[in-house]
Amino acid sequence: MKLKQIIRDRFRNDVFKRDNHRCKICGDSTSKLDAHHITDRSEMPNGGYVKENGITLCDKENGCHVKAEQYHISDGKQWVEGLHPEDLYRIIKSSKDLAIQKSKQL
Repeated sequence: MKLKQIIRDRFRNDVFKRDNHRCKICGDSTSKLDAHHITDRSEMPNGGYVKENGITLCDKENGCHVKAEQYHISDGKQWVEGLHPEDLYRIIKSSKDLAIQKSKQL
């Protein structure tokens, strides 16, 4: 397995474990879940593959992951209430600064 895949798998597993394999917005644990990067990977050192930059969101049609992605898709101009990156960091008791710090250590 390549190093990049190991880092991605560790990110996903760490985020899911911390969040008890449950969407942190709606609580769903039966749908497909995704480890969402709160701050886009392109804006983070080493891709931001740290649990401090991730949150578990449901990946069902029109689910929480799709709604959270609106911020990234619109270059930060639009977002669903409660799903702004600052809200997501607050939910997991993290911050962009902490995520950057941890990402630099990858």
